[in-house]
Amino acid sequence: MKSLYRKVLAIIFSAIFHGISLLMVILTLHSFVLTLYSDGTAELIAVLLKAINTLVIALAMFELGIGVGKEYTNSEEGNIYRDIRRTITRFVGTVTIALVLEGLIMIIKYSQLDMAGNLIYPILVIVAAAILLVGLGAFLHLSKTSSHEHNKAN
Repeated sequence: MKSLYRKVLAIIFSAIFHGISLLMVILTLHSFVLTLYSDGTAELIAVLLKAINTLVIALAMFELGIGVGKEYTNSEEGNIYRDIRRTITRFVGTVTIALVLEGLIMIIKYSQLDMAGNLIYPILVIVAAAILLVGLGAFLHLSKTSSHEHNKAN
């Protein structure tokens, strides 16, 4: 009964994450198409940058949906440490890319608007992405030992 409950909730959450991801892609494409038919090239560049950012976030949601679905609905007992490492690496990697892109977009926007005083915010976002990447590296290094020990025990 507990296993069925976990699987049903995993499927529901996975579907929610996939639905949000798909909705973000559709809305981004809609916004992009509407901007193509308007007259502003400056507006087109802003929409392109926003579209890239939104699509990377949609990819992160998609990866999260896959991870949740695979983690909780997989009935076969494989190498759980390897699967968790792979899922976390893909998700954190995607989030890091989203953060770096957001920081770069903010730098470009603030530079174009002569708002150099606000450049601290995108710099902090990029530093946060770097810290997240270092944390991922530490996690992979520390979990490598655990996965090797788990493989030897089996």
